[in-house]
Amino acid sequence: MTAMSGIALIQGASRGIGLQFCKTLLQRNPATTVIATCRNPNSAQDLVQLKDSNPANLHICKLDVTKEEEIVGVSKFVTDSFGRLDLLINCAGMLHPSGKGETSLRSVDEQGLLSTIHTNAVGPLVMAKMLSPLLLNGQGQFGATPSDSGSAHCGIIANMSAKVGSITDNGLGGWYSYRMSKAALNMATKNLSIELGRGRRKVICVSLHPGTVDTDLSRPYHKNVPNLFTTEYSVNSLLQVIESLTVEDSGKFFTYDRTELPF
Repeated sequence: MTAMSGIALIQGASRGIGLQFCKTLLQRNPATTVIATCRNPNSAQDLVQLKDSNPANLHICKLDVTKEEEIVGVSKFVTDSFGRLDLLINCAGMLHPSGKGETSLRSVDEQGLLSTIHTNAVGPLVMAKMLSPLLLNGQGQFGATPSDSGSAHCGIIANMSAKVGSITDNGLGGWYSYRMSKAALNMATKNLSIELGRGRRKVICVSLHPGTVDTDLSRPYHKNVPNLFTTEYSVNSLLQVIESLTVEDSGKFFTYDRTELPF
């Protein structure tokens, strides 16, 4: 369905895919309310400029996804301001604190592994925990309209994963921290789909692979990428996937072109 007055929260919105989600959602429907979170709003110049162009519909909140107290604070803001949420997109992610994936076991270090998993998997799960009551109170303004009203959903959680997080598809190895963190995120998505799909009011939960996109995260590897996507192309494609989702899709892992990937 086309969102008439949807409320979306984009976690990790200062740049890259997250920022583009904010831009595209507001361009597609000026009635959409977008809550954009990032670690340092004062230094997020592109996001602040977008706010200047959309003063009534874009709300910027400080949030470090590794700090639970800040997630609680954003949840309280959404509760007090809107009382519901229709779409949560978890975008913030890191390849590794060093900026490069580990090429061998010798490169693995405990702190790098823990930091990557905290940002890429633990943070999005805590986001889902704190915001799920608001999603369960949503109006289903994003996603497909089912023919059977009994199959309607009230909200959507979309976790930005990566194809390299697929255990089944892993044929090359390496990138221990990133692969493990995205595999953990996929498991969180599956668990969430089960728990948030049990009741009368249901939240669709999916993992999404955006393709290899021209962002800071992928920049060290651009020369080896045959099909490098712009953020505009990736986000437009991902929103088409999101707008097609039904409760039957919950718990699945989709690419930008809606191909289903194995976990």
